[in-house]
Amino acid sequence: MNNQPGTATSLLDAVDGRTKLAGSNRMELLLFSIGTPEVFAINVFKVREVTKTPEITLTPNMPAGVDGVINLRGNIIPVLNLAFFLDRDGVSNCSNRTMMVTEYSRRTQGFLVHSVDRIVRVDWEGVRAPDGLMSRHDGLVTAITDLPDGQLVSILDVEQILATAFGEVSVPELEPIDTAPATFLFFVDDSSVARREIGAVMDKLGLRTQLATNGNEALNRLQALAAQAERDGERLAESLKVILVDAEMPEMDGYVLTRHIKADRRFSGIPVVMHSSLSSEANKAMGAAVGVDAYVAKFHPEILAETLRPLVSR
Repeated sequence: MNNQPGTATSLLDAVDGRTKLAGSNRMELLLFSIGTPEVFAINVFKVREVTKTPEITLTPNMPAGVDGVINLRGNIIPVLNLAFFLDRDGVSNCSNRTMMVTEYSRRTQGFLVHSVDRIVRVDWEGVRAPDGLMSRHDGLVTAITDLPDGQLVSILDVEQILATAFGEVSVPELEPIDTAPATFLFFVDDSSVARREIGAVMDKLGLRTQLATNGNEALNRLQALAAQAERDGERLAESLKVILVDAEMPEMDGYVLTRHIKADRRFSGIPVVMHSSLSSEANKAMGAAVGVDAYVAKFHPEILAETLRPLVSR
């Protein structure tokens, strides 16, 4: 495909190729600028289209950083100014002339940027957690990676940006699950917002948990749990009831993690649930291809709880 995505068509034409990335530990990023020297990126799967910024309707009582709304083919969607959230030093010359229309957990919004560059393919093994230099972005950068030319790319935490703009999802009261004291659930997610939200659901359900912040860390911890169970002469499935994985994570994505889990007999009988903001049918198919037992779009506390309930209670 042409690596200069200027329209929705050029992005959507790549879907078939991207679905083949499942289990390859690779992803595609759309690179863009907010008018500073930094290069930012978002997973292509989150982007529905890229277009010139249409006329934005100002509406009262909008959160800070939300410039207004647009009518996108009959749907009213909010438009967020990414420079507002990312440029805490106030040096941006963002023109806001380009808009990326994104889909996150079945919710659509526009992101205003200065310009869009190109699509690049990267290995998750080369993606790492941000260091202290990224702290000025207030946790809005979830990972960084280097391009072959040495250019540093900051990958955005869309969940954190939307939580900053609109607030985090409120977790309702949920009926606790009656489980044996020794049982627990393991979950992994690189987003601090997602970890807090998942943790809140687990607390309401009364479930004990262990967690990790990226796929490689999760695999290491899970293998340690499996090794300990073998030493103790126990079956891990008797205590570990569910493994909840995010799809896109630094070092190892959820698809490769799931493939490792499903290939290891020590995890036999433990269902893997993929919990992702990538909620399209293509992503669900990618999860099914590597063997996930259920796929839940972020973040719907009741749906997550009801998906887990029969798996944990069995």
